[in-house]
Amino acid sequence: MDHRDDLDHRMLSALRTLGADPRVADAARALSRAGEHGALWVAAGLAGAAVDGARRGAWLRGTALTMGAHIVSMGVKRVVRRPRPAHVEPLVRTVGRHSFPSSHATSAAAAAVAYGTLGAYAVPPLAAAMCLSRLVVGVHYPSDVAAGAALGALTARLGARWMTRGAHD
Repeated sequence: MDHRDDLDHRMLSALRTLGADPRVADAARALSRAGEHGALWVAAGLAGAAVDGARRGAWLRGTALTMGAHIVSMGVKRVVRRPRPAHVEPLVRTVGRHSFPSSHATSAAAAAVAYGTLGAYAVPPLAAAMCLSRLVVGVHYPSDVAAGAALGALTARLGARWMTRGAHD
């Protein structure tokens, strides 16, 4: 194990211990469930489209960017095939057995960038909590979460012009 892997393991172990507090564990589990397949972020984007009729198109394109980022992360995960952490006891079950990148972090960061552009300032802190929850529940290494967040933010940033085209669509 090289220095980076050792650091990844130690950081995950330290963050996973936060889950010993039942309140923290319950919150992390709830975030993990809500973020499965990007569901929380799709719901947020559709809610934005429903209440902000003047920018409905931008909200729907932001939702598409968020889901597109999620889909790309699942493809990367199938190529990289990094196994999930085995040295900590997970607090949740996972849909897949591969860890890199975190798809939860990808869709969360994409939503933070896309919806933040539209003024949804509560989304970035919630997205950060989502990313942290993947470590607390013990199903990703910090590098998985960082890579997922970078992928999501980059995807949304690259699509920002498309997302916000037209003043009122």
